[in-house]
Amino acid sequence: MPDTHTPDHASSTITLAGGCFWCIDAVFRRTRGVRHVESGYSNGHAPHPSYEAVCGGQTGHAEVVQVQFDPAVLSLQQVLEIFFTVHDPTTLNRQGNDVGTQYRSGIYWHTPTQEAEVRDWVQAQRDSGRYTQPIVTELAPLQNYHPAEAYHQAYFEHNPHAGYCAFVVAPKVGKFQKAFPALDLSQQG
Repeated sequence: MPDTHTPDHASSTITLAGGCFWCIDAVFRRTRGVRHVESGYSNGHAPHPSYEAVCGGQTGHAEVVQVQFDPAVLSLQQVLEIFFTVHDPTTLNRQGNDVGTQYRSGIYWHTPTQEAEVRDWVQAQRDSGRYTQPIVTELAPLQNYHPAEAYHQAYFEHNPHAGYCAFVVAPKVGKFQKAFPALDLSQQG
């Protein structure tokens, strides 16, 4: 299990929105090379958003996960590949039954170098023919980030048998484990 509490200086951080943050959080907590995962809200206009306000769609924020990773172990391209595998980057403002701008697909960079790499990688995905529908992932610098409430952090680990976790989060974790066995911490001895 990655150290999800102690930041490290040899790290890079990217912020991802892919529907409910519980799904993305659960996947990256199981990914080799990830040092810290935090669910939160970003790229909205309210100064101090709450879960209830974000879910109401009035703050403009997306549910996001900040992923801090060791680039010597896990590249930004690998992080993005995992992200595009476990959510649908072609659905506007929705993932499954979660509908609203708070559930949009987004990649929010922290540095100009990340911006160039993210834009190039997403364009390569558009050009690849892998997707039959247009990629609608929002690409923007990180703005107005706020950590989510404590009970949202590692939600799947604390509530694996809750309905949403069992029927929505667990299949996404399984999809990650099948697609990226070498990066799945549970597959390592």
